[in-house]
Amino acid sequence: MAPDLIIVGGRSSPQLAATSRIAQSIDMTMNGDDLFAQAKQRLMAYGALVGKPAEAAALASELDEALSSTRAAVKGKGTALILMTSGPKVTAYGKESRFGWLHSALQFTPAVEGVEAATHGEAISFEFLRDANPDWLIVLDRAAAIGSGEQNAKATLDNELVAETTAWKKGQVVYMPAADFYIAAGGVQSTKRVLETIRDAFSRTQ
Repeated sequence: MAPDLIIVGGRSSPQLAATSRIAQSIDMTMNGDDLFAQAKQRLMAYGALVGKPAEAAALASELDEALSSTRAAVKGKGTALILMTSGPKVTAYGKESRFGWLHSALQFTPAVEGVEAATHGEAISFEFLRDANPDWLIVLDRAAAIGSGEQNAKATLDNELVAETTAWKKGQVVYMPAADFYIAAGGVQSTKRVLETIRDAFSRTQ
């Protein structure tokens, strides 16, 4: 194919050395440490690569506006806990995790401190969830993201222990757009949809 440039990232990033033998290659991997800032950096880099810096800057401004309005909607609305369901299993994510950018960028108040920063989250029980008692649950349905056909997040969380949490009692459970949040994390459009989902949910409360 004789490409002028090969872009790797995420799971393909270990192939950087191999692809560099074929053509100039760059690694555009993003992680969760400061995903929003990294998304903007990658956007500007792609703008420079294809000779459209002005268009990239305009998209970056849209991202900033989306972040600002979402942060305003979240402010003062209580604590939040980020969960991932994988069929019947539940894991939690904290400030240092791959989804920790929600805490840093939106200034979420974590319901629990010191959650293990594991790739697939810290395995938790429903008793843990009840005792944490978050005001909000931010939920990723991994089965939906990867199309595994396993039990969905709503069914997994619909039990007596979760029902005791403030989040469940008040209907403050936010189901994220799974593929955008889990697979296409850091993309311009996916990030806008993630922020819109959160903003809309939090805007429905006073």
